[in-house]
Amino acid sequence: MKKENWIVKNLLLGAVAVTAILLLAIITLKVITRHNQELEVPEFSGMTMEQASEVAKQSHLRLEVTDSVFLPRMGRGEIFRQNPQSGSMVKKNRRILLTINSLQPKKVNMPSITGYSLRQAKAELSARQLNVGRLFYVEDMATNNVLAQLYKGSEIASGTLIETESEIDLRLGMSPDNMYTSIPLVTGFSLVTAKDILTDNSLNLGKLTYDNTVKTYSDSLSSFVIKQNPLPSEASAYPLGTRVELVLSTDRSKLERAN
Repeated sequence: MKKENWIVKNLLLGAVAVTAILLLAIITLKVITRHNQELEVPEFSGMTMEQASEVAKQSHLRLEVTDSVFLPRMGRGEIFRQNPQSGSMVKKNRRILLTINSLQPKKVNMPSITGYSLRQAKAELSARQLNVGRLFYVEDMATNNVLAQLYKGSEIASGTLIETESEIDLRLGMSPDNMYTSIPLVTGFSLVTAKDILTDNSLNLGKLTYDNTVKTYSDSLSSFVIKQNPLPSEASAYPLGTRVELVLSTDRSKLERAN
């Protein structure tokens, strides 16, 4: 009888030990994997590294800068893009990979484009990583002939060092028999493409309006035109240099409703 009690007692002790080991393993695994303890990734875009580091510390996340770009309309050193995106659910201490706006922009020599046609000038500026800015028209014998190249309101000499992605305004000729243009369709296109189309048609970019789907600088780059004013017209009834106002969104359904 005593032997049987001893066997039962040991079996019970063994069962308790196995149960305890299983519970310990489950708890340990839960701690290691942080099961059901995921964190929501904050929005870091537009922040400085100092601001982002403080937010990351509070959120128990790690930041790592993996790339840089140069965007002249964005603050130097600000965060442009992140991976994973904001709103993603991640484990504690997850690395967030960042692309920041460069602190030291690249510079190039300003080319000489006076005497070029608008199309030639645009191609030459693009080759130097520069952009066509505002088009100013004055009476001249040849339409769309570049009479002067300007930067921030003043003429800029060829060879001058200038930051890449800068906008160069052009003073262009306009003959009395070629003073008007038509309005092209730019809805559905990105801002960069829409501006290219407008420039090719001797038009200026007017007021830009972003709807509530565009919350960050990164959103603005992925947005597209959903409305334009004036509306597209095949008739050459608009003076050269006319401004075209655009409304942009990241919501494709708004474009479909507008159409």
